[in-house]
Amino acid sequence: MGSISFDHPDPSIFTVLTVQSDDPGQAVFDFVIFPPRWLVAEHTFRPPYFHRNTMSEFMGNIAGIYDAKEKGFSPGASSLHSCMSGHGPETEVFKKASAADLKPMKISPDGLAFMFETCFIMKLTKWAAKTKTKDNDYRKCWQDLPV
Repeated sequence: MGSISFDHPDPSIFTVLTVQSDDPGQAVFDFVIFPPRWLVAEHTFRPPYFHRNTMSEFMGNIAGIYDAKEKGFSPGASSLHSCMSGHGPETEVFKKASAADLKPMKISPDGLAFMFETCFIMKLTKWAAKTKTKDNDYRKCWQDLPV
């Protein structure tokens, strides 16, 4: 991955497998990994930015701390953001990154996360929707963001 001057690198830079669709720019399936990496961009916001996807996004944490959600996304955790659902770094990550001294820093030195994206709609299984380990307060990680 080449360093960039500004902004968080688009996650597509970490894509390791793509299944193309008949529509240009729209994949049936992308598999992405987020290994340990260096962030060196200056004068910018380094965590993943707030966004909405035209694809459904399923993420999982295998090891370490994920940079956009430092609490509650421990190894073994996963999240699903359906098409056009807004998401981004939690409040504490936003505040910390907004005040950070932008020196080169290694992200997730012991971490590994993955993401599946698809143009198809994904939904939870009945088991996943009812499991006791489901975080019913997930959305609250953004409630104290400054407006």
